[in-house]
Amino acid sequence: MRINILQHTPNEGPGSLLEWAQANGHQTFVYHPYHFGYLPTAEETDMLFILGGPMNPNTDLPWIKKERQLIQELLDKDAPMLGVCYGAQQIAKTLGCQISEAPAKEVGWAPVYRKSKIVPGLPEKLLVLHWHEDMFEIPKHADLLFSSNDVRNQGFIMNHRIVGLQFHLEPQADNVREMVVNDFPYIENSVLNQSAADILKTPVPEENKKTMFKILNYITGD
Repeated sequence: MRINILQHTPNEGPGSLLEWAQANGHQTFVYHPYHFGYLPTAEETDMLFILGGPMNPNTDLPWIKKERQLIQELLDKDAPMLGVCYGAQQIAKTLGCQISEAPAKEVGWAPVYRKSKIVPGLPEKLLVLHWHEDMFEIPKHADLLFSSNDVRNQGFIMNHRIVGLQFHLEPQADNVREMVVNDFPYIENSVLNQSAADILKTPVPEENKKTMFKILNYITGD
């Protein structure tokens, strides 16, 4: 299977998503549309990962609109798709949902709570990395998958093929360090009240990768 990955900033890479793809024998192709302007076609995409980034889907940029055209074509194709943070917002906006400022800016480690049992074996509670101040509406016909203490809409699942996560399950320890050292000013004014040092000293829970793998296995039928 060919998995195309849309990356939107140098310091938010695919992390454990690559490990899952390699373990399952899939090819991955990473695109940087914010920099080069190129996107894959729907015909050459068996699965799509849409990663996070500092931009907002409401911004009037041609490449952001082209991403949503690709997402729509893949929705029509019933291809499995995972959106993270900005990526989840892009999926939701493609489905006609509003993207707005969240009730609280969340940057740092905080728990999320499972709200649906559609994906078998997901833990009731996870300690995850948050890096956002906007949020999506839950799309029509989708189920709320996760919530946090401060922001209800943390994840959705639709048609057993599409998952959007407002938080980050994919970063491994080196990815977290890369995010913090390059984007530490963004931590300011977070409701979680954590410093860069606090975020860095928190170990990445092994359960996060396992949970990500369960979600990906579910939406691909593996």
